[in-house]
Amino acid sequence: MIVEPKVRGFICTTAHPAGCRENVKRQIKYVQNAGKTDGPKRVLVIGSSTGYGLASRIAATYACDAKTIGVMFEKEAVAVKNRTATPGWYNTKAFEEIALTDGYYAKSVNGDAFSNDIKAETISLIKEDLGQVDMVIYSLASPRRTAPDGITYTSTLKTIDCDFTNKSLNLRNNEVGEATIHPANEEEISSTIKVMGGEDWLLWIDALKKADVMAEHAVTIAYSYIGPELTYPVYYNGTIGMAKKHLYDTSIAIEQKYPDTKAYISVNKALVTQSSAAIPIVPLYIAIMYKVMKMENVHEGCIEQMTRMFHEKLSDNIAVDEMNRIRLDDWEMRSDIQSKIMEYWDQVNTDNLHEMADIDGYWVDFYHMFGFKFNNVNYKADVEV
Repeated sequence: MIVEPKVRGFICTTAHPAGCRENVKRQIKYVQNAGKTDGPKRVLVIGSSTGYGLASRIAATYACDAKTIGVMFEKEAVAVKNRTATPGWYNTKAFEEIALTDGYYAKSVNGDAFSNDIKAETISLIKEDLGQVDMVIYSLASPRRTAPDGITYTSTLKTIDCDFTNKSLNLRNNEVGEATIHPANEEEISSTIKVMGGEDWLLWIDALKKADVMAEHAVTIAYSYIGPELTYPVYYNGTIGMAKKHLYDTSIAIEQKYPDTKAYISVNKALVTQSSAAIPIVPLYIAIMYKVMKMENVHEGCIEQMTRMFHEKLSDNIAVDEMNRIRLDDWEMRSDIQSKIMEYWDQVNTDNLHEMADIDGYWVDFYHMFGFKFNNVNYKADVEV
C-alpha cells in the first residue's frame, strides 16, 4: 500500500516502514562515525522501540559492541483494516535485521512491560541467551499502567496548586496563543506517580535480582527531564514532576536495597516526542530552544544525546551532579542558551513564529518519528506494511 501521514493534533496514526528503517539507519551511521568506547556488553532496554530508548539500544550496540534485549509494546499492521504497524514495530524490526547482519545479538520481547508475564519472559530470554545483564535502561513512556494489584492508573498533565497560563503553540494550525493548565486533585497526582514514577522500575530490578540475571556491579539508568523555570509549573512542579521526583527517590532506594548496583537518573534534553507534544506550552518552548541551540551549534537529537552519554558520561567514574544525576541537559541549560530562549519567548507570536522558533525543525522531527519526510525515501512507492 501507499502510506501517507495522517496527523491528528499531536499524534500520527500511520507509520512508514521504509522511513522508519531510514531513521534507524541514520542513527546507526551516526554512532559508527563517533567510534567505539568502553561500556556495557549485555544491555536490557525497557522501552526500546522509539526515542531515547531506541537511541540507547543503537548506541550500546554500535559504540560498545553490546548484546541487547529490548522490551516494547508495539502493534503489528492490520491488513484488513488498511492499518500500518506502529513506528516502534518498524523501528525494532529494522534495527534487529541490520544488527544481525552486522554481527550483533539483538532480540526483543513485545508486550506490556508493566506486567509480571513480560518480566518473566524477559528474564527467561536473558537466562537462555545472555546469562546476566550488566546494564538496565528504563525508558518507559506510557499514559497508563496496570499495576500488579490489577488496578489501572492513568497519568495526567496538570499543575499542583493553581491554574497556570502562558504562551502555547497550537499544533493544529501553528498559531501562538495561550493555554491554561488546571491543578490536579490528590487522586490524579497519585495516579500519575503510579504510572510515571519509579515503582515499576524497582519491580523490574527486584525481579532481575531475584532471578540472578543482573550482574554484580551492574548499572541501571532511568530517564528524566527537569527543564527551565518557564516550564516548572507544568512540568517540574506539576504532576509529571511529582512522578519524576519519585523516580529519583527510587534510584536511591535501589542502591540502598542492592548495594552492589549503581542506579542513576539521566536528565536528558527536551526533544520532540509523542509525550512532549501532548504537554501545553512545551512544544513552543522546544521550537524556540531548537532555534537557539542550532544557532549556537549545540543542538542534539536522541541519538546524539545517547552517543554522548556512552562516550562521555559512563566512564569508570560516571560524571554526575551534586544529586548523583547524569546531566545530558547541560547544553540546553547553559545560561547563555536559556537567556536567548527567554528573549525569544517574550517576543514570539504567530506573525514572527518562523523568526523566533524553529517550527520547521520541530515538524521535521515530528514526522521523522513516524518514518516520514526523509528526503531519500520514495513515499509514492507501494510498500509492504
